Amino acid sequence: MRLEGKVALITGAANGIGYAAAEVFVKEGCHVALIDFDAEKGEAKVKSLNELGRGKAAFFQGDVADRSSVDSFAAKAKEHFGKIDILINNAGITRDGMLHKLSAENFQKVLDVNLTGVFNCTQAVLPYLIENGKGKIINTSSVSGVYGNVGQTNYAAAKAAVVGMTKTWAKELGRKGINVNAVAPGFTETGMVASVPENVIEGMKSMIPLGRLGKPEDIAKAYLYLASDDSDYVNGTVLHVDGGIMM
Repeated sequence: MRLEGKVALITGAANGIGYAAAEVFVKEGCHVALIDFDAEKGEAKVKSLNELGRGKAAFFQGDVADRSSVDSFAAKAKEHFGKIDILINNAGITRDGMLHKLSAENFQKVLDVNLTGVFNCTQAVLPYLIENGKGKIINTSSVSGVYGNVGQTNYAAAKAAVVGMTKTWAKELGRKGINVNAVAPGFTETGMVASVPENVIEGMKSMIPLGRLGKPEDIAKAYLYLASDDSDYVNGTVLHVDGGIMM
């Protein structure tokens, strides 16, 4: 098992890509701290994970945009499992709108969760990784953050900034034994696209050389690679998992 004995903290882990990652990690022998705002769903997902009988899971409710909440769940996860080896900054939201209609509130809310949340979680967990002398930080960007996307000024801005932070932290933390990388998913079958009209979905598929949307498991397997010892010499990279949409 590729993560046996490791402990991962995954934000936004009660749904979609975050939960898929938690499931993949537990199957690989990893103990997982699931972080999510939705306590009811988080507790239910932990029960399912613990029935797999490999790595153990625990749920901690929290809001990545609230620094006091982040400090609290990071400390509780460390106390519960004894250490933290891997941080997956997966939590994210969308509040789409064309520029001339995008409210200042929705612009800021997306930055609070998708950008400040990444900063908050990384700064809170960093002392535990330094304590280990080795660690993996994986940030979730997006193809929207690399290439832009109509109607996503806020989301694209946040995800582009995540790329910049990833490369900065890779330079700062590499000599401390900590690898920092990002994953840039393309269009993926999650709750964020569930309300998209079918004709729009078909249009998305037509742009993807593989002819389909990504599945949460596709992104989770990229997280697994970057979290494992297989990627020990990978640092500061942005791994695109997008079916080739932007080639």
